[in-house]
Amino acid sequence: MFRSLRNRNYRLFATGQVVSNTGTWMQRIAQDWLVLELTHSSGTALGITTGLQFLPLLLFGLWGGVIADRYPKRRVLMITQVSMGALALVLGLLAISGTAQVWHVYVLAFGLGMATVVDNPTRQAFAVEMVGRRDLPNAIALNSAIFNGARLVGPAVAGVLITVIGTGPVFLVNAASYGAVLLGLQAMRADDLHPAEPVKRAKGQLVEGLRYVRGRRDLVIILVLVGFVATFGMNLQTTIALVAREVFRTGASSFGLATSMMALGAVTGALLSARRASRPRLRLLLGAALVFGVLEIVTGVMPTYWSFLLMLVPTGIALMTFTTSANATMQLSVAPEMRGRVMGLYMLVFLGTNPVGAPFIGWVAETFGPRLSIVLGGIVCATVPLVVAAFARRRPGGTPDGTGDGARDRPRDRSQGAVTA
Repeated sequence: MFRSLRNRNYRLFATGQVVSNTGTWMQRIAQDWLVLELTHSSGTALGITTGLQFLPLLLFGLWGGVIADRYPKRRVLMITQVSMGALALVLGLLAISGTAQVWHVYVLAFGLGMATVVDNPTRQAFAVEMVGRRDLPNAIALNSAIFNGARLVGPAVAGVLITVIGTGPVFLVNAASYGAVLLGLQAMRADDLHPAEPVKRAKGQLVEGLRYVRGRRDLVIILVLVGFVATFGMNLQTTIALVAREVFRTGASSFGLATSMMALGAVTGALLSARRASRPRLRLLLGAALVFGVLEIVTGVMPTYWSFLLMLVPTGIALMTFTTSANATMQLSVAPEMRGRVMGLYMLVFLGTNPVGAPFIGWVAETFGPRLSIVLGGIVCATVPLVVAAFARRRPGGTPDGTGDGARDRPRDRSQGAVTA
C-alpha cells in the first residue's frame, strides 16, 4: 500500500505535504473567519474571496502547464512554495497588527490563486519524476490520502487556535508550514529523480498541447468524465450544509460531522486505490463514476440524518477511486514533454468546472430542495459513463478500456523507449 514511500525523495516530499496541507486547511478556515469578522458576516464577501482564489485558474490555468513543461519542476515548486508562504505571512502580519481590511484579503486570495496556477500542474507532473512510472498510481493515491487526511485535521486544529489565539497566528503557522516542503525539495537527491527534458521556449506551445489532447480520444474521454463529475457530482460537498440545516434541522456541529464523514470516505478510497499495483484502466474509471453516481442518488434520499452520514463514507470512497484513477491514467498516457500541459488542462477541468456547476446546483437546491440537487448530480454522474461506454463500443475497434485507439494516437515515452497507452 505504501510502496512509494520506499523512495527517499518521495518520503521527503510526502512528509512536507502532510505539514503543508494541514496548514493550508487551517488557513482556509481562518481566512473565511477573518472575512466574516471584517465584513460583519457578509456571505457575499465570502463568495468573492473564494471566487478570486479560483479566478486565476480559469484565466491562466493552461499557461501553468506550459511553465511546468518549460522549466525544471523541482525549481518551479520551490518558487511557488516560497510565494504562497510569503502571502500567508503578509496576511498573518496584517491580521495580528489589526490593520487587515477585506480588500487585503481579496488581493492576497487572488495572489494565492496565481501561485496555485503554476503549482498544481507542476506538482502533479513532478510525481512521476520522483517515483517513476511503475509506482505513479500509488504515489497519486497517497497524495490524495495526505490531502484528505489534512482536511480532517486542519479545520479542527484551526478552530481551536482561532478560539485561543485568534486568526492572525493561524496564518503564520501556515506560512511556516511551507518550510517543510522547501526543506524536503532541497534535500532530495537529484540523481534519483527521473526528470523529463525541459521543453524549449517556442511560440504556440499552449495550442500544441490542446491539439495533442484533441487528437487523443482516450484523453478526451477522461476529461469529459472528469468535467461532468466535477461540475455536478463534487458539489455534493457544498449541499451537505443545506441538507444538514434545511432537511434534518441540525446545527453547525452536525454539518462539521457530515463533512468529516465525507473526508473519511475520501481517505479510505485513496488508501484502497494505493493498494492497486497495476495501472488503472478506463473500465475502472467508468465503473467508479457509475458507482459514485448511484451512491450519490442513494445518499440524497436517505430518510434519517444518521443514514445520510453513513452513506457519505462509501460515496467518498467511490469519488476518490474515480479521481485518483483519472489522474494516474492521464499522466501515464502522455509523453513526458507534454505532461505539464496536459495536467494543466486536467486541473482546469477538475477544479475550474466546479465553481461553474456550484451556482446551478445551488439554484436547484434553493428552488426544489437540497435532496433533489444531490439526486440530480448523481443522475448525471451515473448517466455519463454509460453514454461514454456505449459510444466507445460503437466506434470501430473501440472498447471501454480505450484499447481501440490505435498506435497512431499513442505517443512514445522517450524516457522508457516504449509506447504508452
